[in-house]
Amino acid sequence: MKIHNRRRFLRDLGLSGAALPFLAGLPGLQGKESTSTKQRLVVMFSPNGTLPNQYWPDPNENGLALKPIMKPLEPFKERLLTLKGVHNRVRGDGDNHMRGISCLLTAKELHRGNIQGGSHTPAGWASGISIDQEISKHLQSQEATRTRFGSLEFGVAVPNRADPWTRMSYAGSNKPLAPIDDPHRMLQKMYGKLKDRDSLVSILDDVSEDLKRVAGKLGKEDRSLLEEHLNLVRQVEQDLQRTEKSSDNRHPEPELDPEIELVNDNTPLISRMQIDLLVNGFANDMMRVASLQFMRSVGQARMRWLGIEDGHHSLSHKPDKEAKAQEKLLKINQWFAGELAYLCKRLLETPEPGGDGNMLDHTTIVWLNELGKGNSHTLDNIPFTLIGGGLGFKMGRAIQLPNLPHNRLLLSIAHGFGHHLESFGNNSLSHGGPLDLG
Repeated sequence: MKIHNRRRFLRDLGLSGAALPFLAGLPGLQGKESTSTKQRLVVMFSPNGTLPNQYWPDPNENGLALKPIMKPLEPFKERLLTLKGVHNRVRGDGDNHMRGISCLLTAKELHRGNIQGGSHTPAGWASGISIDQEISKHLQSQEATRTRFGSLEFGVAVPNRADPWTRMSYAGSNKPLAPIDDPHRMLQKMYGKLKDRDSLVSILDDVSEDLKRVAGKLGKEDRSLLEEHLNLVRQVEQDLQRTEKSSDNRHPEPELDPEIELVNDNTPLISRMQIDLLVNGFANDMMRVASLQFMRSVGQARMRWLGIEDGHHSLSHKPDKEAKAQEKLLKINQWFAGELAYLCKRLLETPEPGGDGNMLDHTTIVWLNELGKGNSHTLDNIPFTLIGGGLGFKMGRAIQLPNLPHNRLLLSIAHGFGHHLESFGNNSLSHGGPLDLG
């Protein structure tokens, strides 16, 4: 059943405001808009460089032979595209970690500032908008693609500090966006009024009668999707209640050394909760753009759930000949790839609301890092991996590009969304226009 007058339908049911977030994205309530093809973007960040010999597939136009870091993505290799030869050529103030993450999506120089990094030139925030926010702004400018939030920024173990090492998304010049790394806060943002953390009571208790009443009025597809939303929220709440019982739930800040971040053992659970919320937000059409930021540049996360006590950043500085450090870095990077694989799996197993196929068919994920290699701090060969579909790119291959500025790749992504920018970020680095990835 299609509801052609959504506002009247919801008004006549007398629903509370708390129930509306559960219903806003149901295809049957969208009328003619639901027939349009949705395109979505996820930007996923992991820090401190990669291990090139363990990451890059050999160039092959006809298939992929994945290296150890990428093995968790084996089920999705036909949907995967790696792009070697993409460089971050933005220069100016700040060290490579700063420019690595804060210029990663903005492709534009940092402002002058007083934040001192590893270089002799301190810096401030980025001087332009990031590509995820530029695309969100484009989609929000059109009625057919406008959503409740436009974009949502998810974090996992991102320290509670504000500096160019912790921010990759920017709403504009000098406007960094802090990711939300607490699933409780993200649930609150997505679904409205919640009880406080210490007295968590299910929000479903407040809206259950409303949702029962509306369920009987919906078609089969909408009822199924609504049930999925409810189950997801219930599961996240149960996970939150479970982690609340643990004294190790929060990400503690270091007491003495600001370089040491003690990432708690609940990080894997929090990662999965954040990914589940992200997928649920897409399914309910709350946003078409999302970012998923793991930790931060220069971060010393200690991934004890992998049996690793060393700080990630310190490990990334070890020379290639130190085999034990290389083994630990391989484990760390494989874990990030595994979280990406989980995101892909969740999207793959979720039918496209109001459309054909599954949600991965209509979502493009960009996995990236601020450095090409940790111990050299190079901004060359930034590990850009695209996975999914929806932008018309030819997937299932590894491409060797002739050392191009990453501005052109970001332009390609914008053009894939129908946003035909002539340049992005630094104009001089945009010459040549978008890459041909079809």
